[in-house]
Amino acid sequence: MKGVRHYPGFLAMTLACLLVLYAPLAVVAVYSFNGSTSITQWGGFSLRWYGDVFTGPEAGRFGQAAWNSLTIALIASTTAAAIATAAALAMIRGGAFHGRQASFALINLPLMVPEIVIAVSTLIFFSTVGLTTGYLTILLAHITFCIPFAYLPIAARLEGIEGTYEQAARDLYATRAQAFRLILLPLMMPGVVSGWLLAFIISLDDFIITNFVKGAGMETLPTAIFGSVKQGIKPNIMAISTLMLGVSVLFVTAAYLVNRKGQKIP
Repeated sequence: MKGVRHYPGFLAMTLACLLVLYAPLAVVAVYSFNGSTSITQWGGFSLRWYGDVFTGPEAGRFGQAAWNSLTIALIASTTAAAIATAAALAMIRGGAFHGRQASFALINLPLMVPEIVIAVSTLIFFSTVGLTTGYLTILLAHITFCIPFAYLPIAARLEGIEGTYEQAARDLYATRAQAFRLILLPLMMPGVVSGWLLAFIISLDDFIITNFVKGAGMETLPTAIFGSVKQGIKPNIMAISTLMLGVSVLFVTAAYLVNRKGQKIP
């Protein structure tokens, strides 16, 4: 049977999709090294706009926004990974229980619901319970929608671990806690790390939900970039965008490599 890549037009369609997806990113990355103040005319290779990101007139604003993004992403991804690990243990090692399918659907619901719907409903919920929008509301929202991204690699890893490892530990008089801490958790760790990395980069890059629940005076790096772009696209924005793109590629690649390495059970 022929593979899908051997069908007529598959290669051309693939190349066209890659071009549409990545050509704009390539243009932004190239022009971030433009020495000119113009965003359309090449003025020679220069790192001036990367220097402007850290020392320019908007450096303080973007620095604070980057700090907010990093701290929120760190806390949200760590919390989401912990919750996702507990959920994966319950779903895969907990056996059959009433409402299992409903629980699985609930965990993965943020992946299927449009992000704008999640943003509006989250804002309505925070307003209903009386929470003032700001750092805390962004953090709570990020934890919620990061859970399914962390859950998928953790659950996939756990499904590949046979229960005989834990049974052998219990036969050697280990308690359930010891069997989990000394046997199961180390075997799960590649999936946990992969899930954490994915949750971190999803939180770091999020704009739509963050823009709805951030409140006045609170900025993350994506919302700060959006606010600056509304006043006109500047070359330093291209430099910031390229830096964020580099971080995203680095984290996604790391998550892929960790998950791939962890597929082999010793």
